[in-house]
Amino acid sequence: MIPDSRLLVHDGTFAVLDAAGDVTGRSGVSPDGLFLQDGRHLSRWRLSLDGSAPDVLVPLRADGSGGTAVLCPPFRRDRPPACTVHREQAVDSGALVERLRLTANVGHEVTVRVGLTAAADFADVFALRGDHTFGTPGAERSARLLADGVAFGYRREDWRAGTTVTAQPPPESVTPVDAADGRPADGGAAHRLEWTVTLPPHGSARIDLRVIARPHTGLGSGEPAPSPAAARDRVCAEVDAYVCADPAPAQLTRWPELLRACEQGLADLAGLRVPAAGPDDEPLLPPAAGVPWFLTLFGRDSLLTSLYALPYRPDLAAATLPALAATQAGGADPSRVAQPGKIVHEIRHGELAHFGQVPFGRYYGTVDATPLFLVLLGAYTDHTGDTTTARRLEKHARAAVDWMFRHGGLDERGYLVYEADAGGLANQSWKDSPGSICDADGTPAQGALAVSEVQGYAYDALRRTARLARKVWDDAAWADRLEEAADDLKSRFRRDFWMDAEDFPALALDGSGRRVTALASDAGHLLWSGILGGRDARAVGRRLLEPDFFSGWGVRTLAAGQPAYHPLTYHRGSVWPHDNAVIALGLARHGLHEEGRRLAEGVLAAAERTGWRLPEVLAGHGRDDHPEPVSYPHSCSPQAWAAATPLALLTAVGAAPGT
Repeated sequence: MIPDSRLLVHDGTFAVLDAAGDVTGRSGVSPDGLFLQDGRHLSRWRLSLDGSAPDVLVPLRADGSGGTAVLCPPFRRDRPPACTVHREQAVDSGALVERLRLTANVGHEVTVRVGLTAAADFADVFALRGDHTFGTPGAERSARLLADGVAFGYRREDWRAGTTVTAQPPPESVTPVDAADGRPADGGAAHRLEWTVTLPPHGSARIDLRVIARPHTGLGSGEPAPSPAAARDRVCAEVDAYVCADPAPAQLTRWPELLRACEQGLADLAGLRVPAAGPDDEPLLPPAAGVPWFLTLFGRDSLLTSLYALPYRPDLAAATLPALAATQAGGADPSRVAQPGKIVHEIRHGELAHFGQVPFGRYYGTVDATPLFLVLLGAYTDHTGDTTTARRLEKHARAAVDWMFRHGGLDERGYLVYEADAGGLANQSWKDSPGSICDADGTPAQGALAVSEVQGYAYDALRRTARLARKVWDDAAWADRLEEAADDLKSRFRRDFWMDAEDFPALALDGSGRRVTALASDAGHLLWSGILGGRDARAVGRRLLEPDFFSGWGVRTLAAGQPAYHPLTYHRGSVWPHDNAVIALGLARHGLHEEGRRLAEGVLAAAERTGWRLPEVLAGHGRDDHPEPVSYPHSCSPQAWAAATPLALLTAVGAAPGT
């Protein structure tokens, strides 16, 4: 988000506001508005006092948690404002609630003309990003006056969405205005709600506002929206309970920076949980990927987030596993890259997905979510001792293993592979941007690609599932076959991926089996999964902390100095906290504690400079050249696996540095 943005997020709903509490309708890198189910339900929300924008005396808190701004009519030194306005805001499930409290500052009666301009453009988040232009043929917008406000509507063929703005006391007038210059307009344009408020000497009055989003899916609590104070108190109580639940970070570390980052991460994870359903349609709250672009269930993101948080908040895994089982592919659908047993990449609820203008309604273009599902299922069972979930999801686990062999490539190629999806993602590992899987000179790899870290996930998945088969499902014969396959994969991996000259593994094998030569952070994942061990693992771990890889804020996705490197690309030189979380866990697994502490210190230094909330991704500029971390445009913040990164660091390094 841009620096003056304030975020409110809860239960799958989020609002991005400016310091005054307004919405301007911007798009691009950091859109503002009220969002639900991939649509913007409020694109304009601007307060005026006596016809002018108010001055901000106290802005909304940067993290949105304060929920209150203090405003006044335009301030002049020779004429102090006659009144002050406290603007209190909060989000609830599918709603933005606001209270305006006006207070007279003088000993005589004061009259104030209060105006609020509102509009809803119902834009899809994919359209707001600005990467592509999408048509909406036949779309109709409407605005219907209510006794206490205005109802905005949107329809396109069978698609319906709405936003209702109501107030108590009701506005004296509701007038359509052009969103750009205030001229009268028709249809679904912006509307101005106006009140004449008379305040007694040093007295006060209030206006309560409700914005209710009504998405096409019909999701939402259905309950009347509470007051801003009640909504904020409830959200704060939920977040506090989540942060302080046993085990609380303060019980586990004496490292103050790690403690602060863990507490902020847990607070963000509490807000990023979204409604989902399990195999029996039971309600669940798994972690979504992030705000503003990915507040929805994501296979890879939700799984890794849950793995990082597992020792401290196993509820995330307990929700993620059945939510993904419920959306596991049951058949083949090439348009969605779906195959039997495959775990979903992402689920979208917006207009563009509904009409097939983006392929992500229920999209399976990921090669790693399926093995990670098995890794999490095994890890959750080991950590909690609860075999109920593993028993319940046995058929889903067996289908996932079957996908890895029959469709994922283990039988045919000996590795998990993917091919570019012409209508969706060209790359389907975690580095899923175009051109991210490349040689050192930047040449993109071609054909059916076997990316290195995915093979590690597959190895770990086979080992963990074999343990479940032996101990939970009473199938020793299948366990033996899975263990044999895992051992074979590990031995072949060293032979095919290791580059002797670089003493480092290749990023991938291309469609012809040739090594893809870029030196990349994916190698650190191999330490975590265990497919790389002994001398090789220690060599890789130490190599990742060399200056070309380690920026001072974390390990770069691609080592600097290679022609392919660029510090402001998404995956070819940037620094991802979650990537560093995996690396830290891998370093700890192989006893590289000094390297792990150094990495953790860099990531935590970045967290301290970003208000303890780690963004999704940072630029790869070195700390020696740039004493502050450089933000990456379009980065999500908060973002789930970045929020969970401090928890992974807590697992990896735990105590204070040097102890």
